[in-house]
Amino acid sequence: MAGGKLSARQKMINLMYLVFIAMMAMNMSKEVLSAFGLMEAKFAASNTVADEKNDALLTNLATKAEEKPAEFAVPANKAAEVSIVSDKFYKYIESLKADLIREGGYKTDEKGKLPFEAMDKTDILDEAWFTGDRYTKKGQEVVGKIEEYKKEIKEILGSDVKYQKAIERFENRFSLNKVENKDGKKIDWLNYHFQGFPAIASYTKLTAMQNDVKVTETNLFNLFMGNTLDEAVSLKKYQAIVLADKSAFFAGEKFQGKVVLGKYANVTPTKLTVQGNEIDIAKAVDTTGAATLDFNVGNVGEHQIDGKFTFLEDGKPLEIDIIGNYVVVPRPNSATISADKMNVVYRGVANPMTISFAGVPDNKVNASGSGLSKGSGTGKYVMNPGTGREVTINVTATLDDGSKASDQKTFRIKDIPKPTGTIAGKDGLVKLPKRNVEVGTVAAKLDDFVFDLPINVTSFKIKVPGQPTVAVAGTKMNSQAKAAIARARRGDVIAIFDIKAKIAGNTKYQLKGVSPVTVEVTN
Repeated sequence: MAGGKLSARQKMINLMYLVFIAMMAMNMSKEVLSAFGLMEAKFAASNTVADEKNDALLTNLATKAEEKPAEFAVPANKAAEVSIVSDKFYKYIESLKADLIREGGYKTDEKGKLPFEAMDKTDILDEAWFTGDRYTKKGQEVVGKIEEYKKEIKEILGSDVKYQKAIERFENRFSLNKVENKDGKKIDWLNYHFQGFPAIASYTKLTAMQNDVKVTETNLFNLFMGNTLDEAVSLKKYQAIVLADKSAFFAGEKFQGKVVLGKYANVTPTKLTVQGNEIDIAKAVDTTGAATLDFNVGNVGEHQIDGKFTFLEDGKPLEIDIIGNYVVVPRPNSATISADKMNVVYRGVANPMTISFAGVPDNKVNASGSGLSKGSGTGKYVMNPGTGREVTINVTATLDDGSKASDQKTFRIKDIPKPTGTIAGKDGLVKLPKRNVEVGTVAAKLDDFVFDLPINVTSFKIKVPGQPTVAVAGTKMNSQAKAAIARARRGDVIAIFDIKAKIAGNTKYQLKGVSPVTVEVTN
């Protein structure tokens, strides 16, 4: 276009056109790179929100497993396993993204934003993952990690037929099948998605894969909860669900809870019948379509709730059965009181205790006793017994109806057992060279005691055969003691006795006498 017998002016015009076209292409490229960056930011934000929701679902499943272990224990365990393997794979993808940023030398700005328009390199992953028509070790690792994640998820779900649909969707979401390109040629999945792409495009695809991990968690957690993520086209596909205010009730209480219709709780029924009695719609159903239940519970045991929701669909009444159950338990008349480490409490020690009342929240339980104080945590107390041989703990609980229930339990009080004296960390009859005795530390310990209780030696006496008894303050030999030890002969037995000791942090408590330690001189 700029060649031939053109005038200088025409050549200049043609050159300007070329520059203009190049500038347009450059701007278009920057717009595309920025678009990928915006997509990546949206995926990252979506992953953050999904992570919070998935944590809530996982917590809900764990709670249900505690309340109804027969129904939810296995799903809750499966959900926990899914969370672990998904978190592992998610972090692996994050490491790939970190490698991409590091190798490209990209830096975030003060707001933590990546330089999208500068992330146009295509050779970072090309060199790291591909070599000729094969994968590098890193490329093989990437494909292997995806396959490993798929295998682990499918092993968790197992062969249960109710999970087959979820497995199919999961398989499609992480399919590694060859992909047909624009020329009709089938190429490997990794090549199709990552070879020859700008860095920001690959980075965005990795974030999108992390989003697939979060979607997998969400779908499976909902599946384990018994929820459905498929939209129904008719009310016939919905179920009336009973939501009790609590899973068990005391005898004589009223059952309290709600009945909702699937996830579309704002569908208002035209008629509601529960336990054979027709309920006043105007009073029982709120603006969301949830119906409040309020009736007397039966005797102790499991009971069924039956009734009918009647809706209007296609101009005709549509009846949906209400099926549910609840459990009535006896009113509590005894508290659960246990010492965390022992069957007795020890004087001179802060004894940790757990005190609760069956079916009653911690804030409605009051415990009292000589030396008892509230600790940190639900149902946690500390007992510091005083004089005497026994201590009684009284517990009072306030039930939901305002009535009181009480119980008590008595614990034996025991003194801390007699400590054992040691020299150089050894007790009883010890064989040591004179030099080791001279520099050794005299200490005391509690053998087989349930508490790790530090004991500080304050003084002791030492007797070397043929030498006068020497009194020593502290834990190390003084000059007099060392002089006496120096006169000992091979085979002499040195006695370390009258050891005085205190509990660290509780010097007021008088420990029983510390047992002596003897040393046979070996040189």
